[in-house]
Amino acid sequence: MTQRFRGGLGALALLTLLLGAAPGAAQDVRDAARKAEAERQAAAARTQQVTQSILDDRRTLTAKVDSLAAAERALEAELARLEAAIAAEEKQVAGLETRWSDLEVNFRELSGNVRVAARDMEPLLVQSPMTALVPNRLAPLQPLLTDGYFPGVDDITGMAALCLDEIERSGQVGFAAGSFVGRDGEERQGRILTLGRFTAAYREGEEAGFLVYKPESQRFYALSALPTGAVGRSLKRYTAGQSDTAPLDLSGGAALRQVTRKSSVVEDFLVGGPVMWPILLVGAAAVLLIIFKAFFLNKVEGNTGKYMPRFTGLAAEGNWAEAEALVKRHKGEGSPVNHVLEAGLKNRHEDRETLESILQEAILRELPRVERGLSILAVLGAVAPLLGLLGTVTGMIDVFRVITLYGTGDPKLMSSGISEALITTEWGLVIAIPVMLAHTFLTRRADTIIGKMEEHAVSLTNTIEKQRVRDDRRAMANA
Repeated sequence: MTQRFRGGLGALALLTLLLGAAPGAAQDVRDAARKAEAERQAAAARTQQVTQSILDDRRTLTAKVDSLAAAERALEAELARLEAAIAAEEKQVAGLETRWSDLEVNFRELSGNVRVAARDMEPLLVQSPMTALVPNRLAPLQPLLTDGYFPGVDDITGMAALCLDEIERSGQVGFAAGSFVGRDGEERQGRILTLGRFTAAYREGEEAGFLVYKPESQRFYALSALPTGAVGRSLKRYTAGQSDTAPLDLSGGAALRQVTRKSSVVEDFLVGGPVMWPILLVGAAAVLLIIFKAFFLNKVEGNTGKYMPRFTGLAAEGNWAEAEALVKRHKGEGSPVNHVLEAGLKNRHEDRETLESILQEAILRELPRVERGLSILAVLGAVAPLLGLLGTVTGMIDVFRVITLYGTGDPKLMSSGISEALITTEWGLVIAIPVMLAHTFLTRRADTIIGKMEEHAVSLTNTIEKQRVRDDRRAMANA
């Protein structure tokens, strides 16, 4: 607008100059004014047209801005909704992760428990004679024993079925078809009698014998010797269905495998060699000492317990004459506690410190009697295994001497030295262990008696002191 105003002033100034210049130029001025006016109107029209176009563009842009702002608000609302949804999803994911962690721990614990149960069941089934009757019996357990394998319901069911099958078979008595290694080392097929898990037997024609189960091969093996006597006859009758009584080995076959004769104690002693005699002397001395010491400690402790309640009552009443008479009556029993009490009664008029010293001296005098022989018993308990070790050394020397002379071709030549080494060690330990246990027990009994001496000494001292205080108070009251 200012620009158009300035243009109009210029045109008017020019018109004034033209009018003032000459009348002839008036027509030119009017033409120029008309032209200027036309130009002005054209410019105003263009200006209005541009202004209208700008206004239209402004309205369009404003509408576009409003539309974009609405879209932005919609997007912000959508973004807020999505962020809330993401937060909710993240919370749900965290909850699911926590739950999965808990479930994973439970799964691992379940898997570990099943694997532990399978490992516990494996040696049970391997040691069971019933495994020899069922081929590939341990197959269902093999996957469960693999680390990293997660057991399924079928695996757990199979393991439970194996357990129940073992329980059922272990409680049954009957025949079952199976294979075993005969006495000649050949594979045999036949009827196998099982008496639970304890005993297995076979019958082949007229031959009836016992079977032993070998866990390492999971097979039955026939004993090399057939049962004789009443056991053999009973087994034949039972397998033939003629009797309802069958021999049973409760040791699970261990007794049946003892086909060699056992040696007696005297024979073992003689095999041990010359070292066995010192071991025997040590054992005899220890037995005598244990009997003597146990009798002595039991006597002195029992005698004291008979009259101590009576003595305590008399001392509390201050009846010292009767208390001394009671102690003198039991003096011949040799009780250490009696001697301590006697020393305390004789010196009850001394002051407390002196009386305590006298009682302590009396206790020290009795200690050797109470503890006499315990150190010797400890020495005997230590010497016995050393003598056994000495026998072991001498036996091994004999073994190496035999090896030097004859080599290792015949093990029977070395059996004497090995037997001597093992038997002397066995006898040394057999004597040392009870001796050390008896020494511990007797030492405890001696400590108990010493404790009772100290206890009664302190009690007597306190009683005498209390009686002295009462007498002093009574004297002061009478004064």
